[in-house]
Amino acid sequence: MKVFVAALDEGSLAGASRKTGRSAAAVSRAIAFLEEHVGVPLLHRTTRSLKLSEAGERYAAACRKVLADLEEADRNAAGERSVPRGTLTITSTVFAGVEILRSIVDAFMDEYPTVSVRMHMLERPVNLIDEGMDLALRITHLADSSLVAQRVGEVRRVVVASPRYLATHPRIKEPADLAKHAIVTMAHMGQDSWSFPPQEGSSVPRAVSFTPRLVINNVRGAISSVVDGHGVSRLLSYHVAPEINRGELRIVLADAEPAAIPVNLVSPFGRLAVPKVRAFADFALPRLRAQFAALMPAPETSPSTPIRTRRGRMSAG
Repeated sequence: MKVFVAALDEGSLAGASRKTGRSAAAVSRAIAFLEEHVGVPLLHRTTRSLKLSEAGERYAAACRKVLADLEEADRNAAGERSVPRGTLTITSTVFAGVEILRSIVDAFMDEYPTVSVRMHMLERPVNLIDEGMDLALRITHLADSSLVAQRVGEVRRVVVASPRYLATHPRIKEPADLAKHAIVTMAHMGQDSWSFPPQEGSSVPRAVSFTPRLVINNVRGAISSVVDGHGVSRLLSYHVAPEINRGELRIVLADAEPAAIPVNLVSPFGRLAVPKVRAFADFALPRLRAQFAALMPAPETSPSTPIRTRRGRMSAG
């Protein structure tokens, strides 16, 4: 199992050979033994890469969980529960991983030289237990589950455009006005419509349908297009906080934003008892909270603009 997982992590049999200290022939025999044992092919091999079969994907997830449990059992037997060591696995979206989590991971590894880290930056839901992950940075409303969540902040869904675009296009005073504008969007933010909270006195959310000018699968690409004046986009507040602070983007429809989305550091139940996981959580939580607090731009409202509180009272902002 260790050889099989090493081959996946390194992306090749040669990489697994280097990591495990076994010959290439021994690595190949180990994987062939596993495939014979389970009775199905686990890997599709080419000269340059490895690709998991459908059965291999399920088997790899099970192997990672078994190896993580064995690693913990070894530490317990050796009486090393209080010493953070081993390999920590963390997952997040690509943007959050690159822009926020990566620097925290670097600093953590400097602080704890006996811990290595594998970061999995993925744009898909990850089952932490099935895929053998220790921790995840989740920017979403969490469903009830066996995961332990530690709150680090919140983000807003904001509609933004560049000052240049706003100066040369019709004003955006309410969500329906977006139908008159060029829309830059991403599939997971709504590819052909955006939803907004109901108007006062109604319980029906407002939906705005549109035909986008640009659909893009990369946050940085969407931001660049909007900064360059090519349209209006809806993104998460932490995506665009630097551009807003520099005046390159402005928030519109601030009074029609949906409720904020929580950000949590989550782990499988009981995983925080493992020293490397507890050490990272204790190290990362204050840093994540500081970063998300700094990346929460204030809505663009004037001092005289009425702001509605949760209970419906009006107050001056």
